[in-house]
Parts: sequence; C-alpha cells; structure tokens
Amino acid sequence: MDRDSTAQADREGAGPLVQPGDVPGILFQTGYDRLYAADAAGAARAFRLACAADPGSGEAWGALADSTRDAGEAAGALAACGRAVALDPGVWPWRIALAEALRTAGRFEEAVTTGQVLTTERPDSATARLGLARALAAAGRRDAALEEYREAVALRPGDRETALELAALLVEAGDALGAVELLQPLSRRDPEDADLHAAIGRAWIALQEPVKALTALRRAEGLDSDGRLGCAALIAALEGGAGEDLSAAYVRALFDRYADRFDQDLVGKLGYSAPALLREAVDRLGPVSERGVPGLRVLDLGCGTGLAGVAFRPLAGHLAGVDLAPRMVEKARARALYDELSVGDVVAAVEAVPGAWNLLVAADVLVYLGDLTALFAGAAKALRPAGRFAATVERLDGEAATSGYALGPSRRYAHSEAYLREMAAAAGLTVLLMEPCSPRREKGVGVPGLLFIVEKPAA
Repeated sequence: MDRDSTAQADREGAGPLVQPGDVPGILFQTGYDRLYAADAAGAARAFRLACAADPGSGEAWGALADSTRDAGEAAGALAACGRAVALDPGVWPWRIALAEALRTAGRFEEAVTTGQVLTTERPDSATARLGLARALAAAGRRDAALEEYREAVALRPGDRETALELAALLVEAGDALGAVELLQPLSRRDPEDADLHAAIGRAWIALQEPVKALTALRRAEGLDSDGRLGCAALIAALEGGAGEDLSAAYVRALFDRYADRFDQDLVGKLGYSAPALLREAVDRLGPVSERGVPGLRVLDLGCGTGLAGVAFRPLAGHLAGVDLAPRMVEKARARALYDELSVGDVVAAVEAVPGAWNLLVAADVLVYLGDLTALFAGAAKALRPAGRFAATVERLDGEAATSGYALGPSRRYAHSEAYLREMAAAAGLTVLLMEPCSPRREKGVGVPGLLFIVEKPAA
C-alpha cells in the first residue's frame, strides 16, 4: 500500500498514518476496534484495506466478511466469505458464514447444498443445523426445515433464538400446540423475556384459546416498554371477542400429538364406547342397503386411529375415512381396514362427492364443531337416497340449551337435542333415532351425550 492510500485510510477513519510494514496489523486492530464500537461500516473499510495490503490472508477476508455482514452488505459479505474459504477451506466458522451469506444474498438452494455438506460433516453441530434450517425455510421447504430446527433445538435446548424460530414455523405449519409446548419451559426459566411471552400468545391465538392468549400477551406487553412486539393490537382484538371458537389448527395439533397413545387412553382410561354404541344403533334400525349392491359405502368422519372402522368394516363394501390429523390417519392406515383414507376437514369431505355414501359415521367428532349447519347440509348432499348419518354428541341441557350449542371448559362443544332436530329438518333429513348415551367417561363419570341417526328420503 502506498503513502497516498494510507493517507486515504486515515481520512476515512480506518487508522492513523503508519509505515508500510505496519499497515496490516494496524488496520486489523482498527477494524476490530470499530466492530467493538458497533461501527460496522468503519470496520469494513479497515478490513477492506487490510485485504488489499495482504490479499492472501484468509483472516483478513474472514474479518471483512463479518464486518460487511454486520453493515448489511450482503453481496460484499458473500464475496469476502468466498475468498476466505477458498484460501483456507479448513476453517469451520468461515464455511458456516459462507452458507449464511448465500442465504442472505437470496441464493437459497446454494445455501441448502452448502448447509447439507456441513451437517453431514458435523451432524452434532447446532450451528450448522440452524443454518441449514434457515436456508430450507427460505427455500420454501418447510417440512425439511422443521426437521433441522428440531435437531438444532435438541443439540442446544436452551437457545431461545432457535426455539423462537422453530415455534414460528410450527405455528405456520399448523402445529401451534407444539410451539406452546416448546416455548413454555423457556418462559418459566426466563419469565422476563417479552419475546417468549409474545410468541406463546400468538400460538394460543392460532389455537383459538383467547383467555390463554390474553394472559401471555399482557405479560409480554408489560415487559415490552417500546411496544416493538405489537401486542396492544392483538390484546384489543381479543378483548373485543375475537378467537372464541375452536380452530382446525387446534384440533389437528391436539390429535397429532396424541396419536401414539390415543387408543390406550381413550379406550382404557376414558371408557370410549361411541363406535360400539353407533354400530349397535345402526343394527337396531335394520340394514341400510341398495338392491344388488354388496355392502355399504361408509365414510368415517374424523376417523382418528380407526376405532370406528373396526366397528363398521363388517358392514362396508367400501370404507373410507377422513381426519384433520395426519398422524392419526397414519395410525388408521396401519390397521389395514380402510379402502380409502385422507387428511382433511369433515365438512369438506361430505361436500366433495354428492350422492356417494350409504352411511356417514361421526363417533365423538361433533364435539369439535359448534355450528353444524354446514355439516348437516353437506351430509344431505353426500348421502344416497335412504342413506343415513349416525353420530354422537355431548348433550347440552338446562338454560344453556336455548343457544343450541356451547363450548365447555374442556374445549369440547355440547349440543342440545332441539338444535340437532332443527339442523336435521333444515337439511331435509328425517330423525330416525335420538337417544341419550354416554360416549366416554371424564374423571370417572360418564359424559352425558346424545346419539342420533338421521335419514335422507328415498328417491
């Protein structure tokens, strides 16, 4: 570097005028001083001159990459990282920085490829896993990103930044319950962390749990002195009555996480008997059949792990099931009972193919729906002439019954008999059977319920 260049460095604040032999060391010291003083742009100027003074120094290029990244110069950071790695590919931090620089520069697939190489070399590196997770998320590969985020959290369980990013992606993927379970232990460990409380509040909103959401958001707002987290608007909306209903996200997340122990808990601990009760009632009314057609076309709404499929398979020539929770559907598929299984909403399922079914079964499923108007209307279209819809509900009695349905403290809906009859009549369905039942126990006591079977008029 000549005298004029050194003088220019001094004018730009990169360091004092020095003898040529001292330039690299002085520029390095100046650059790091500027970094420590939060002057990323000044640091970048000094390190840029250090690279010019010694272009073969990987350390100089690595320092330039750090400073240009901090200064928001994505292209400069990428170029400097590339030079550093080319000069000394064995330096792990520079390779990590290169993957990050590729992502920041918008070259997502290259960032993914680089991250995959790093995680293959060091599968136990939380930093490499996190970098790959971010690249995959940026590339729109959410499922793969979730896997890498989970690995990063497992390797570094106390890292709140990683946990917050994973929680946000879980909410986006429909597993807000997983986000809550991930963040709550961290919030108990650090109760003054506003970001954690705000993220938990947003997850509860996605799960349609307004009371819990308000608790978390109010805590976050009290800790967020400058209002950067935007909790006030969310609190106002919730206090105005938003978020009172159950959501598909809540139901899907709940049962996906419950899938592995569902049968054991439901049958063993809760005395779940809805499928058996429905099958007995269907048999009692006599067979539903079409002349010349062996077996029935049966659709199991909210099939879960397939417990109702066990009860109704003997009646079915074609047995289909649908459930919101993918892991529940996997469990049902493992039973090898169903001819057709899908992940989806029960209302959408009955609306999908008009006149397709002889029998619709909903065993302990309507407790996750409040307004049944769309379901009954869809059932009427989905059934063949003389087809039947059999279901259980939790029973709503007393003064509350005038509302038709209500969400209870267990986050399950109860419906009144009058409401069910009203829904059937509005859909043009005839009530063949409406009787008390107890589809399961709660705290050792039978839950009051209703079992109904309605029929579509014959052609």
